[in-house]
Amino acid sequence: MKYVSTRGQAPILGFDDVLLAGLARDGGLYVPQSWPTFSAADIRALRGLPYDQLAARVMAPFVAGSVCEAALPGLVKDAYAGFTHPAIAPLKQIGHNQWVCELFHGPTLAFKDYALQLVGRLFDHVLTARGERVMIVGATSGDTGSAAIEACRDRKAVDILILHPKGRTSDVQRRQMTTILSDNVRNLAVEGTFDDCQDIVKALFNDLAFRDELRLSAVNSINWARVMAQVAYYFAAAVALGAPDVTVSFSVPTGNFGNVFAGYVAKKMGLPIDKLVVGSNRNDILTRFFEGGVMKADGVVPTLSPSMDIQVSSNFERLMFDSLGGDGPAVEKLMNDFRAHGAVAMPQGAWAMMRTLFEGHRFDDDQTLALMKSLYHSTGEILDPHSAIGAGAGLKAKLAATSPMVALATAHPAKFPDAVTKATGIHPPLPPHLADLFERPERYETIAADVGAIREAVRAFANRKTS
Repeated sequence: MKYVSTRGQAPILGFDDVLLAGLARDGGLYVPQSWPTFSAADIRALRGLPYDQLAARVMAPFVAGSVCEAALPGLVKDAYAGFTHPAIAPLKQIGHNQWVCELFHGPTLAFKDYALQLVGRLFDHVLTARGERVMIVGATSGDTGSAAIEACRDRKAVDILILHPKGRTSDVQRRQMTTILSDNVRNLAVEGTFDDCQDIVKALFNDLAFRDELRLSAVNSINWARVMAQVAYYFAAAVALGAPDVTVSFSVPTGNFGNVFAGYVAKKMGLPIDKLVVGSNRNDILTRFFEGGVMKADGVVPTLSPSMDIQVSSNFERLMFDSLGGDGPAVEKLMNDFRAHGAVAMPQGAWAMMRTLFEGHRFDDDQTLALMKSLYHSTGEILDPHSAIGAGAGLKAKLAATSPMVALATAHPAKFPDAVTKATGIHPPLPPHLADLFERPERYETIAADVGAIREAVRAFANRKTS
């Protein structure tokens, strides 16, 4: 399998190099040169498989020809061995043709674990084979950081530094990052928004001399391996509900578009998906786009669902590229226009194609709390604010009555106890392995949202053993 950049100017790479590169050298994102496809018989053959075996089969085409190819089944099995539910990604029915897929049974209680527990092992496998070391730099709106740190802590070939927006994550999210005191882990609390953090990370990667000097790599959803691993749970849920003989729809709370783009990849691979429904909070750039075809950034508003407090959805570039027939220069022009003017209109043909599959719905904080309360009283399910928005978007979507709707529950309710308590009257406890989280010492540095200052902080961390 070979990979190309969405901007069309970077070298074509194999999986191992794409894993380590993260962002393409032309500023674009890597995508497969062509989509692998599964026949109906291939999909039926997934029925009854344990999650790790199903996931390895789904991901196998994407690592073909790489160092990871033969080792993939073992790496996947090991990645999910510590998850706390035997089904790994269990389904729960919450209404007629309404389901929730619980994606919070990993070590950090968020869907990011499903990709990052594997990605950490893939890094180790490839770097050990090459005798190399990398510096991972990432930005998080809450969950990616803790999942990436948990996956990479104490690994011999990896250092990891994560940027998070100061005061804009939940206390649980922050502490899951800042209480990891491993020598190869650092956290920076940036005085700004997640979009500021994400822009700074991209600027560091686009500084090619600095990137090469420190061997920068990425675990954000700009890294293709993240998206690849997330495709698996779409297959698992759909097959459990009867695919390929049943068409399934999914509703997904999203800000950076990586999770729902994995559903798009599953559909391109042959999974019968009717609709992908995007749930947004007040930072509703994606919902507004699917309503009108214009991508326009407004200011970021803090909400009860902070992991979606985003106005620049990085992974959307991958959908643009595919919708424009793989026209890299066209994507680059659209992205440059968006950066210059804060708004860009998609060509009508591409937008119309997207609209056949995607729709969006928004919920403000009051509506989110009402959703959480209503879902609890009607179904007994306690959902965190993000998961509730996903479920609510699915309920709003206009779908054929015969099509099951699966809402992705992306975080454990204990990660957002204040909102859950306010909505339901129940304070969700942390599981035993995190019960003492608020007693653990923290380590992080507060820093301005300045590329130069953060570049030097990264360099100082990388050189700490030789200084």
